Amino acid sequence: MNFTLKTILYGILVWLVPFIIAIPFYSPDGSLLVDVHFFKTVMILTGGVIGAVILIRLFSEISDQYVRKGGIIGAIWLIINWILDLGILLPLNGMDIPTYFGEIGLRYLMIPIMSVMAGYIAGNTANKDHMRP
Repeated sequence: MNFTLKTILYGILVWLVPFIIAIPFYSPDGSLLVDVHFFKTVMILTGGVIGAVILIRLFSEISDQYVRKGGIIGAIWLIINWILDLGILLPLNGMDIPTYFGEIGLRYLMIPIMSVMAGYIAGNTANKDHMRP
């Protein structure tokens, strides 16, 4: 499977896992069953862990242009998360777009930040490996 397709599929998974984990936190009528701050913490941690694990998997298959590819991964995942939220999450919770970006959407900017930093670290590690005798 090529890099772009794999990045897109992993991006969907990065969105889907927290979405599935969120389901038990809501009642059938759509009201949150736990404290909103606890819920947001669980979602941030879940997204961070799944994103980190998948970034490790993706970067294990990359052999050059680490920061550039980290930027591509981050941009693709950011767009996927925003599109899926706008198409699925907003209709479910009735949130308007400005509220969404204020409460949820801007947090997704951590995705490109983490993926570029992962690329930077991978590039530094690769360069140090080439310098060893």
